[in-house]
Amino acid sequence: MAAQLLYYITPDQCKPEILKKILHQRPEIKFVSMVGVDLGGNDTDAKIPTAVFLKDADKFFRGEIHTDGSSVVLPGIATLNDGKVDFEADTSVKWFVDYNYEHLDPQTRLPVGTLRIPSFLIHGTKRIDSRSVLRRVEERVNRELIDLIRRHPASLLEMGIMPDQIEEILLTSATELEFWVKTPNEKADIEQLTVSQVLQEQYWKRTKGVVRTALEYSLLLLEAYGLEPEMGHKEVGGVTAQIGQDGGLTHVMEQLEVTWRYSSALQAADNQLLARIVIKEAFRRHGLEVTFMAKPMERVAGSGGHAHVGLSAKLKDGSVRNLFTPADLSKDFLSPIGWGALMGILKNYEAIGAFITASNDAFNRLQPGFEAPVCIVASVGHDVTLPSRNRTVLVGLIREQNNPAATRFEVRSPNPHSNNYLALAALYQGMLDGITYALTSGRTSAELEREFSKNPGEPAVYLETDRAYRSEEDVFEAYTKEERDRRFGVPPATVWETLANLERYPEKTAVLTAGDVFTKQIIKSYSLAMLNQWMTELCDRILPENAEVIRSLSRDEQAVHNALDEERWQRVHDLRCRLLKDRPDYTSLFTQLRRAIAEKNYSLASRLQLEIDAEMKKVKQLYNEYKKNLL
Repeated sequence: MAAQLLYYITPDQCKPEILKKILHQRPEIKFVSMVGVDLGGNDTDAKIPTAVFLKDADKFFRGEIHTDGSSVVLPGIATLNDGKVDFEADTSVKWFVDYNYEHLDPQTRLPVGTLRIPSFLIHGTKRIDSRSVLRRVEERVNRELIDLIRRHPASLLEMGIMPDQIEEILLTSATELEFWVKTPNEKADIEQLTVSQVLQEQYWKRTKGVVRTALEYSLLLLEAYGLEPEMGHKEVGGVTAQIGQDGGLTHVMEQLEVTWRYSSALQAADNQLLARIVIKEAFRRHGLEVTFMAKPMERVAGSGGHAHVGLSAKLKDGSVRNLFTPADLSKDFLSPIGWGALMGILKNYEAIGAFITASNDAFNRLQPGFEAPVCIVASVGHDVTLPSRNRTVLVGLIREQNNPAATRFEVRSPNPHSNNYLALAALYQGMLDGITYALTSGRTSAELEREFSKNPGEPAVYLETDRAYRSEEDVFEAYTKEERDRRFGVPPATVWETLANLERYPEKTAVLTAGDVFTKQIIKSYSLAMLNQWMTELCDRILPENAEVIRSLSRDEQAVHNALDEERWQRVHDLRCRLLKDRPDYTSLFTQLRRAIAEKNYSLASRLQLEIDAEMKKVKQLYNEYKKNLL
């Protein structure tokens, strides 16, 4: 069947006359869908019958297809009294065909397909969607970096690149996708999962049964879509499944990872969106549930969506040169452009991070001890001849001595639900800021490395005096929390704290708005959207779920209690009341949080959220100790 299906249309085919011909030849493609990505990272699915599309395909390219923008995440932009939003097709990327394998076309006996057309969202005359932000940064980096190189050519000449031979700057990006898969309706046994993780019983092990089949099916589909998958494997989390009466596996609970080849930044974001759809549907067809939550379970490893970012120059002779690779790989870790890019990410990360980690789920993942990046710090390696992979840092340098084209940064903070359009745009804005410093200062790779490797208190031209930015050590083993905060800055711990950084660090936010990539209107709308999501989840999901947990922590009246048991139960009961129970002379933490949100006292709500999280962990631990001692 795969050989008979059309999985994607290339950019050179995204023209009305060619598209009409293709659709006439493919009767199984029954629909087209305009796919815009709002500021919350949600993709629209405006499904239109192909017959309607073919009557006037040109208007889809001209931006004359409309929708009600007040129903998507564009607060403060598309409002109830001004909600008209137009779709404009993006012809610079692949258009994928999404097939419904449970609905066969009666004529062709092939699955019914929907051509998904990546689109910009336009309100009034302005592009106001996530895709447009990433497109603007691609255009800005290409335009301004070429100009910078021509005005400051020394480092490029050292690399053997003639500035006047550069035709285009390529933003090379790729993402990884980790996810949990389980049998429907199964509940996690956290104790078993924790033990399995500590013993590393699952990592890189062979997949089995239906999990293996679904993973292989996913990889083959991604290959058909042209993503060029590179690897699918088990991650650290999971427990061994059981064999059911029919010989199949039951009680499946595993963590997997899939990666694919790099591409342009915009195509990489589209690829991640497609991969989530393909993988989730593939496993569902095999009777398994997939979650892309960053932290679906406490005390167990969360799922990352690491972003790999690089820059290359396409030359007029058709060759491509990696701009991060130094002239001499045995002498330097990075070129001046590479050092500048790395410095730009870390110096401006307080603003960048607001567009990478901005949900309760995402912050649940960023906890010490789970290989999750908490500190604003990078690793490049102990020695230029020995590339290292420090999994405790925010950004890691990836390089291969025998492959200069592979030099890039792995940013470890994104998760599977990060809005990669905005995340990549923010990262490249920060990178360009640092590159501008590196090239205009005329500093060599060695001089830039010294600045990047500074200790707290050492003055620097570009980086902040009181901070350190490099660590080749395990930051959680080498430093206490207080030392980490002092060296690398205090990281935000809630959605409110990361959004507040956009106002707390106006000079770093200005890096994002440079070149009108992130407009002030988009930043305000995004902040409103994430703030509303944060408050709604706290009030309507997290507090009710925690209340149910607290009510389930009951005293075992059937067990024999001694003095120690009574003491432990009293501590549990006191914490339950502190969290949930109001009295005439006391207002519970839950009620305090609800009031703070209702009064829009966000800083207080943020502090109360952290206090409640800590107390919830404490009461569950105490209750576990209490239950284990009962007969």
